[in-house]
Amino acid sequence: MSTPSAPRLSSPQDALIDLRRRLPDGPIRLHIPGAAAEPLAFAEALAADPALGRGITFTGVWIPGVNRTDWSGLGDGAESTFAAPEWTDSRRADRMQVRPLGYRQAWDWVATSPLDAAIVQVAPPDRSGMCNLSLTADFTSAVLERPVPVIGLINPALPVIQGAPSVALSRFVTWVEVDHAPATYDPGPVDPVTEAVARVTAGLIPHGAVLQTGIGKLGAAVFNALTDRRGLRIHSGMASDSLIALLDAGAIADVPGAITIGAILGSPALGNRLADDPRVRMEGVPVTHGFEVLSRLDGLAAINSAVEVDLFGQANAEHVGGRLVSGIGGLGDFLRGAAAARGGLPILALPSETPGGKHSRIVPQLGPGITTISRTDVAIVVTEHGAADLRGLTLDARAEALIAIAAPARRAELAAGWDEMRRRL
Repeated sequence: MSTPSAPRLSSPQDALIDLRRRLPDGPIRLHIPGAAAEPLAFAEALAADPALGRGITFTGVWIPGVNRTDWSGLGDGAESTFAAPEWTDSRRADRMQVRPLGYRQAWDWVATSPLDAAIVQVAPPDRSGMCNLSLTADFTSAVLERPVPVIGLINPALPVIQGAPSVALSRFVTWVEVDHAPATYDPGPVDPVTEAVARVTAGLIPHGAVLQTGIGKLGAAVFNALTDRRGLRIHSGMASDSLIALLDAGAIADVPGAITIGAILGSPALGNRLADDPRVRMEGVPVTHGFEVLSRLDGLAAINSAVEVDLFGQANAEHVGGRLVSGIGGLGDFLRGAAAARGGLPILALPSETPGGKHSRIVPQLGPGITTISRTDVAIVVTEHGAADLRGLTLDARAEALIAIAAPARRAELAAGWDEMRRRL
């Protein structure tokens, strides 16, 4: 592979050294993409030679459970919009800073926050010198449109996704080729309780719905429960291996754009399956998460989860036992978009208890910490015991509906807790 427009360097180390020569002396803010575009070869280079990261603050939107690298430990610190268990020590030591932003807000942050340079991972260029963004389109154009130097990581392990955007090789100031397996995602086996939650959720979804699911086992279980539907479309921040079941069943509409996603997060088999599918369209966050787009998707069923929901209808999706373990992500974007869409279904689905029945996930009131989603944005709550549609209900009726889908052994305690709280209101 050769190019007359940008110099090829032999290694990620050389690319980082070259980047320093191009920038003024001083601290550097370097954007690192997330999802399957995370440049793992550069992380390995920085780990092998810590001097390369001195003076660099890494920024990016890295997804817990997918992007496990603690970039803050490879330089002078890092900033992201998520927390993850692997980064807890760095966050507590102030090396990892978390910005509490939803996905659409995170796009604006990536597009406008101070930035000196970026790394972008792409498939090898075609004969015209265009490099396919492959598995990840979410935030990349926000970076490429900025007047900052960009290092191209050319990765032959990435499939060419015909429905994904491309960037000219000439956009890169330098590039390096590294054949490296991209970050993958496997939610693991689905447990019986999650399957039961998914069955209740699937019962709400009609033929022809537009589906969005978040990361985790729940989305996979819901897709598996929808194989008898027809004319479904996908409009989501991501697609995982569970999409294959819907494709095999003929459940997805046969129209261009029926699968509109920002990232492909799964096994190599998923990428290969979607590579030449004319229904696939890879888009940036303003399309996948923008309210103006989502609110016009008739029948949008946004299916997401939370750690716990209280009897007011407030939801926490970010902390467990007082420890920050995730972020806002696209949860608020999709719940609000589905609520505004004609025939939309804004769904929060979760097991009624933690594994082993240790704690109820329907609680009287959220404890001290974070309220991720306000009660005005929580509409339909699903557990394995049923669905509670809170839209338009009074305070008491909302609480009663939520108690009715809690674990049976918890209901009396929750009712007593609500009675005590309402007398103080």
